Amino acid sequence: MSSESPYSAAPEEVTDQTATRLSDMLSAIANDTSRERIAIGDLVNAMEERAFGPLMFIFSLPNVLPTPPGTSTILGAPLIFLTLQLALGRAPWLPAFIADRSIGRREFAGFIDKAKPWLARAETLLRPRLGFLAHPPGENIVGIVCFILAVVLVLPIPLGNMLPALAVCVLALGILERDGVWVITGMAIALASLSVVWGVVWALVHSALYVITSFFG
Repeated sequence: MSSESPYSAAPEEVTDQTATRLSDMLSAIANDTSRERIAIGDLVNAMEERAFGPLMFIFSLPNVLPTPPGTSTILGAPLIFLTLQLALGRAPWLPAFIADRSIGRREFAGFIDKAKPWLARAETLLRPRLGFLAHPPGENIVGIVCFILAVVLVLPIPLGNMLPALAVCVLALGILERDGVWVITGMAIALASLSVVWGVVWALVHSALYVITSFFG
């Protein structure tokens, strides 16, 4: 990503109400040949009130797969801002130093091409149900959980990427499509991921204490 290109208005293809599915909205942005780079601010503008779900999904999905060291820290920072606002019931907003960061359109299109089959498959399973879990105050609780998961993503914890990121992806889609079943599933994955992370942290602390006591004992 680069911070050289300021974001512009959302492309017409995305603002058109016919592009209702997330996969269609992301494809419209990726295929907009009028721009060479896509800023994070473009995505916020394009999604408007739907920005929380799509952006949380975009920033968490790469962490589900093996990525170069440091990727989770870069992608986790915007997640922290977005999830905190979701928890507080605020409109989606990102500071300029994040919103102005951009990625090449071709790079973005390549990522969307890889993600679209999985996203399209998920969209066939998503539908509005148990809506009270995906609307405030349930939505705010999801924001709190995702905020905790985003903080975990930023921290350099072994095995602290995939499961938390997967939980955020599932919760993001649940919020986007108002599907309470996916919210419940995401919460279950979140609890499992936090248990794994806690176990890893405890093992590291225990090992460190053992080494220290052995050294000075």
